[in-house]
Amino acid sequence: MGSFSANPLVLSAGKLHVQIADKVLIDNQDLLIHEGERVGLVGRNGCGKSTLMKILAGQEHFFAGEVSRKKNIRTAYMPQEVDLPPGKTVRDCILEGAADLLAILHDYEHSASGKQLHELEAIINARDGWNLESRLNMLIESLAAPAPDRVVDTLSGGEKRRVALCRVLLDMPDLLLLDEPTNHLDTETIAWMEDYFQRSSCTCLFVTHDRYFLDRVSTRILELAGAALYSHDGNYQDFLRKKAEREADAEANEQRRLAFIRREIDWIRRGPQARGTKSWSRIQRFNNAVNQDGLAVERDIALLIPPAPPMGNIIVSLKDVSLTLGGRRLFSQLNLDFEPGMRLGIVGRNGLGKTSLLRLILGELQPSSGSIRVGERTQFNYIAQHRITLHDDKTVFEEIGEGNDYVLFDGRKLNLWSYLHNFLFQDDEINTQVGKLSGGERNRLVLAQSIKNGGNFLLMDEPTNDLDLPTLRVLEEAINDFSGCVAVVSHDRYFLNRVCTHILAFQDDGELFFQPGDFSYYAEKRAEKLLARQAAQAAENNQPGPAPSSKADDSGSAAARPRKLKWAEQRELEGMEASIAAAEAAVAETEALFLDPNFHARYGRQSADITATLEAQRAEVERLYARWVELAELSQGQ
Repeated sequence: MGSFSANPLVLSAGKLHVQIADKVLIDNQDLLIHEGERVGLVGRNGCGKSTLMKILAGQEHFFAGEVSRKKNIRTAYMPQEVDLPPGKTVRDCILEGAADLLAILHDYEHSASGKQLHELEAIINARDGWNLESRLNMLIESLAAPAPDRVVDTLSGGEKRRVALCRVLLDMPDLLLLDEPTNHLDTETIAWMEDYFQRSSCTCLFVTHDRYFLDRVSTRILELAGAALYSHDGNYQDFLRKKAEREADAEANEQRRLAFIRREIDWIRRGPQARGTKSWSRIQRFNNAVNQDGLAVERDIALLIPPAPPMGNIIVSLKDVSLTLGGRRLFSQLNLDFEPGMRLGIVGRNGLGKTSLLRLILGELQPSSGSIRVGERTQFNYIAQHRITLHDDKTVFEEIGEGNDYVLFDGRKLNLWSYLHNFLFQDDEINTQVGKLSGGERNRLVLAQSIKNGGNFLLMDEPTNDLDLPTLRVLEEAINDFSGCVAVVSHDRYFLNRVCTHILAFQDDGELFFQPGDFSYYAEKRAEKLLARQAAQAAENNQPGPAPSSKADDSGSAAARPRKLKWAEQRELEGMEASIAAAEAAVAETEALFLDPNFHARYGRQSADITATLEAQRAEVERLYARWVELAELSQGQ
């Protein structure tokens, strides 16, 4: 399914049918993607998104129907599970993304002559091949990828994902197929990717659960639901509104069908004698209505977090805490007191010490200096995907039950089947081996395993990875309803805005930035602090401080001038006005929803989500303006 576009068609699928065992994932669907589109593919976990991506990338062949791509189109695909060749360096792995361009460069330099030389030169110019090395270095810096000489065998999962992203972006392909490109990436890197795709002319189909990324990047949303594909022009907010309208129309049609059946059933029951003179077409209409499938309503996960036991006056208190690991100082002089109901979001680039802070609180690590005091009534529950080892040979029932047919939940026995139904595991799935579950299903299983343990202080390390959008929303609501304390490491800005009351940011210079409020408010205050710091540094060197309305003085020593813009920052600045305009347009569009006289009838059940979205959009506009000022001042100092 696609939308009308005057641009050329680059990818299409016709009568696509995908079935695994008895489960139909895609039922005779059509799909069209046109040049320049940035299409976000969404759907519940296990619905077949990754399978569809593999089919479109030519990596999966067990399907019926036809898939075709534009002739000579250059395509790059990044799967959800990144696989890098062992023994190679980061640089070599990234260069694999431009293998054919490297071959052309080699031929141009060593064997081509005459007409062939000119043809190869034209190809190299068209693909900006002369700047391949500088583009590689730019991508490594912008995506915070590991050093080029690192061997990939030593990389973490997040580092491998950054290398894979550099690899697929290096040769600037015509069509990008990306499965969860934002997983395990920090907020700064995701923001750079958003700006990159907004500026790029590349056609892209991507799966992601990052709602801000979908909002800023997508020109169309493709939803896979009930084995059908639904196309919605616009970004994620447009999709939410149009999906609500689609579901309202479907519900209205279902009510009309049921009303028709109720009206006709008495007449039908009178038997042949009473209806002998009646039209058989009326009977046929009744039979069609009865035999029509009822409206399929997608269930949301019913996330059950046990009520928090009472807490004492002291929950967790950190006084002048410093931590050094492997000879590297991660942070120092941290003072932090948790209060009842506090939900702390911990953000920053990978490797700066976020998970180590959670382990300090748990007592698994000891501070290099300072003290940590844990209240006598504080009960921790650490929820982290990598911390629980699932047994692939066990069934879901065996994994959760641990030899019992019930779980202890808030001091009482709860039937294991009922408990797992709340996490959307159907009866056949409960008897499925864990090794056959999708990534999202495994994550739901980890949540089910962890949350049943209770506690009044939840420590959550990247809980949103691999969760689908409906489950994310329910998780946010469950955390907001939790009366205990929460400390959560996450790069999901939407999640942080919905959940957190405070933000603790780990910065590259080893400093910590603590800010009450959600993530957008933190980003605004951090930008203000950076401007104030620049102004103070300028004042110390008799330089005028940065001001939005005046150009910085170019006099003075080079050391006193603001640093130059990096390449990625220059590109970001060039696209900032468009980003702000798009963000303000999104605010205006969401505000318009509330002016709709039928708002409550159409969106009543989503009013809380729409309100939260509007607040987040307004905060994003403020953040963009602050970032614009920061980049403009750096630019003026060059």
